[in-house]
Amino acid sequence: MHFLTGDWIGALFQVIAIDLVLAGDNAIVIGLAAAGLPRDQRNKAILIGIGAATVMRIGFALITTQLLAITGLLLAGGILLLWVSWKMWRELRSGAGHDHVAAHEALADADVSIAGRPADGKRKTLGQAVTQIIIADVSMSLDNVLAVAGAARHHLDVLVIGLVLSIALMGLASTWIARLINRFRWIAWIGLLIILFVALRMIWEGWHEVAMAMEMAA
Repeated sequence: MHFLTGDWIGALFQVIAIDLVLAGDNAIVIGLAAAGLPRDQRNKAILIGIGAATVMRIGFALITTQLLAITGLLLAGGILLLWVSWKMWRELRSGAGHDHVAAHEALADADVSIAGRPADGKRKTLGQAVTQIIIADVSMSLDNVLAVAGAARHHLDVLVIGLVLSIALMGLASTWIARLINRFRWIAWIGLLIILFVALRMIWEGWHEVAMAMEMAA
């Protein structure tokens, strides 16, 4: 049976690792945006952020496989994931600073420290926090779906499993995953290496697709 092959199992492992790391990373971004809010508005902003990210993952999942079939977009997606890898590497290298502390306090519904306040001492509004979260959700949801599609490119069943898992993790367990990754940083490093591998493979395959299309057009 095809799902018992090493290639299928490897693709599934990559997809699960990507989902775990990016769901936790998305939750930290949401927590950071909500950290500057009064406590009574914080949970509302976090719920809106997680809900929006879940909806966006569904939306991007419906169109990404069709988009990646267009010549050139696989290469573009790989370059985008390479940029995501660079951002993750910078964050992991710098370690968890005051901003991450504030984000985790917000996700845990604790009293937010001074790190959760803007420099002028004023708290942000719910609208400002939600806007910041939505903008981040668009980018991170697209990153997640592209990474899953790239890892499971030749296995439609793994792609479906990965996208369903991504949506479930974001909607049900993202804050728990964020705390887990904050405690065990090696999980994030493994996820970064896998995303980097997927990005480079997408760039390699995408470049060959573009080169073949150019040869046929010549």
